[in-house]
Amino acid sequence: MITSARNDKIKEIRSLASKKGRRETGLHLIEGERLVLDVLASGIVPDTVLVAEWNTTAGAKLEALGVPYIEVTAEVMKAASDTDSPQGVLAAVRTPDTLPPEEYPRGLIVCLDRIQDPGNLGTVLRTADAFGAAGVLVGEGSVDPFMPKAVRAAMGSTYHVPVWQGELKTELRRLREQGFGLICGHLAGSGELPDLPRDRALVIGNEANGVSPETAEECFLYRLPMKGRAESLNAAVAAAILIYKLSE
Repeated sequence: MITSARNDKIKEIRSLASKKGRRETGLHLIEGERLVLDVLASGIVPDTVLVAEWNTTAGAKLEALGVPYIEVTAEVMKAASDTDSPQGVLAAVRTPDTLPPEEYPRGLIVCLDRIQDPGNLGTVLRTADAFGAAGVLVGEGSVDPFMPKAVRAAMGSTYHVPVWQGELKTELRRLREQGFGLICGHLAGSGELPDLPRDRALVIGNEANGVSPETAEECFLYRLPMKGRAESLNAAVAAAILIYKLSE
């Protein structure tokens, strides 16, 4: 059992709350019994699993699966956790390669342009997973999809859908070259969807400013028709509606 927050393993896990720590270790943090078990079910082997001494239920489930873990005191779990109310189980997981592929998979690719809220990013990942998107491309200037809050918001979808990171304008041009139709949500866009090929890329813009002018130049601009007085929608809500429409 680890009883001190000054333990080197605990220090490493605490470092995963920062982008620098994730980059230097190649690991990211997941928390909660459901998420840890979902990661295991996806075939991912964690680098380290910590279980609070009081969470005997999680310990028993991990033992039944043959997954080794380190027991820690409640105080150490609180020090290692990224949440105010730790659930008593967390894991450090190897971050997958996020380099965009040479050839994108066919279907719907969801692209994010400077998304700043990790909760929004995680929610978009979860929605993309729910409606069968082929992958999510996180453009430069967006938050890290493997930061703890984004991973929690995705509720396991981070491990069900390919996640890539790259320079958005370059990747959009590559997608067009590979036969994808490009569309983005834009308040100045048309209220009618164009005829799109079956393979399509949807761009979701920044919460405050929408898509950048450089990104807009690459895409057909589409505006969700709204009947009420609200001028716009939360980025994650707008993304959910557009992903649903374009996945039909």
